Amino acid sequence: MDNKITKQKLEKYFKLTSKALEVVKSSIIKGKDKEAKEIIDMVSNYLSDAKHFEEKGDFVNAFAALNYSHGWLDSGVRLGIFDVDDSRLFTVK
Repeated sequence: MDNKITKQKLEKYFKLTSKALEVVKSSIIKGKDKEAKEIIDMVSNYLSDAKHFEEKGDFVNAFAALNYSHGWLDSGVRLGIFDVDDSRLFTVK
Protein backbone atom coordinates (compact mmCIF):
# COMPACT_ATOMS: atom_id res chain seq x y z
CA MET A 1 0.00 0.00 0.00
CA ASP A 2 1.36 3.38 -1.03
CA ASN A 3 0.56 5.68 1.87
CA LYS A 4 3.24 8.29 1.30
CA ILE A 5 2.52 11.73 -0.08
CA THR A 6 5.05 12.10 -2.87
CA LYS A 7 5.66 14.84 -5.42
CA GLN A 8 4.16 12.50 -8.04
CA LYS A 9 1.00 11.95 -5.98
CA LEU A 10 0.60 15.71 -5.53
CA GLU A 11 1.04 16.26 -9.27
CA LYS A 12 -1.61 13.63 -10.00
CA TYR A 13 -4.15 15.31 -7.72
CA PHE A 14 -3.27 18.84 -8.83
CA LYS A 15 -4.03 17.74 -12.40
CA LEU A 16 -7.24 15.97 -11.39
CA THR A 17 -8.62 18.89 -9.39
CA SER A 18 -7.53 21.50 -11.93
CA LYS A 19 -9.24 19.53 -14.72
CA ALA A 20 -12.40 19.17 -12.61
CA LEU A 21 -12.39 22.91 -11.91
CA GLU A 22 -12.22 23.68 -15.63
CA VAL A 23 -15.13 21.31 -16.29
CA VAL A 24 -17.42 22.89 -13.68
CA LYS A 25 -16.72 26.40 -14.93
CA SER A 26 -18.57 25.52 -18.12
CA SER A 27 -21.22 23.35 -16.42
CA ILE A 28 -23.03 25.80 -14.14
CA ILE A 29 -26.73 25.09 -13.89
CA LYS A 30 -28.89 28.06 -14.90
CA GLY A 31 -29.82 30.17 -11.89
CA LYS A 32 -26.96 28.82 -9.76
CA ASP A 33 -24.33 31.40 -10.74
CA LYS A 34 -23.96 32.91 -7.26
CA GLU A 35 -23.46 29.53 -5.59
CA ALA A 36 -21.13 28.39 -8.36
CA LYS A 37 -18.95 31.49 -8.00
CA GLU A 38 -18.59 30.91 -4.27
CA ILE A 39 -17.55 27.29 -4.81
CA ILE A 40 -15.18 28.14 -7.65
CA ASP A 41 -13.56 30.84 -5.52
CA MET A 42 -13.09 28.41 -2.61
CA VAL A 43 -11.65 25.75 -4.91
CA SER A 44 -9.24 28.28 -6.39
CA ASN A 45 -8.18 29.45 -2.93
CA TYR A 46 -7.54 25.92 -1.70
CA LEU A 47 -5.60 25.11 -4.87
CA SER A 48 -3.48 28.20 -4.25
CA ASP A 49 -2.93 27.12 -0.65
CA ALA A 50 -1.94 23.64 -1.81
CA LYS A 51 0.63 25.11 -4.22
CA HIS A 52 2.02 27.31 -1.44
CA PHE A 53 2.41 24.32 0.90
CA GLU A 54 3.98 22.25 -1.86
CA GLU A 55 6.53 24.98 -2.58
CA LYS A 56 7.45 25.02 1.13
CA GLY A 57 7.94 21.23 1.04
CA ASP A 58 4.89 20.67 3.25
CA PHE A 59 3.33 17.85 1.24
CA VAL A 60 0.92 16.80 4.00
CA ASN A 61 -0.84 20.17 4.12
CA ALA A 62 -0.63 20.50 0.33
CA PHE A 63 -2.46 17.18 -0.01
CA ALA A 64 -5.00 18.21 2.63
CA ALA A 65 -5.72 21.49 0.79
CA LEU A 66 -6.12 19.57 -2.48
CA ASN A 67 -8.65 17.28 -0.86
CA TYR A 68 -10.62 20.20 0.56
CA SER A 69 -10.55 21.80 -2.87
CA HIS A 70 -11.94 18.74 -4.58
CA GLY A 71 -14.49 18.26 -1.82
CA TRP A 72 -15.95 21.66 -2.65
CA LEU A 73 -16.30 20.58 -6.28
CA ASP A 74 -17.98 17.32 -5.33
CA SER A 75 -20.40 19.09 -3.00
CA GLY A 76 -21.36 21.52 -5.79
CA VAL A 77 -22.08 18.58 -8.05
CA ARG A 78 -24.13 16.75 -5.44
CA LEU A 79 -26.08 19.91 -4.58
CA GLY A 80 -27.06 20.41 -8.22
CA ILE A 81 -25.00 23.52 -8.88
CA PHE A 82 -22.93 21.94 -11.65
CA ASP A 83 -24.21 19.60 -14.34
CA VAL A 84 -21.48 17.00 -14.80
CA ASP A 85 -21.46 13.24 -15.21
CA ASP A 86 -17.77 12.27 -15.27
CA SER A 87 -17.35 9.79 -12.41
CA ARG A 88 -13.55 9.91 -12.87
CA LEU A 89 -13.53 13.57 -11.80
CA PHE A 90 -16.53 13.83 -9.49
CA THR A 91 -18.73 11.98 -7.04
CA VAL A 92 -21.82 11.89 -9.23
CA LYS A 93 -25.28 10.59 -8.40
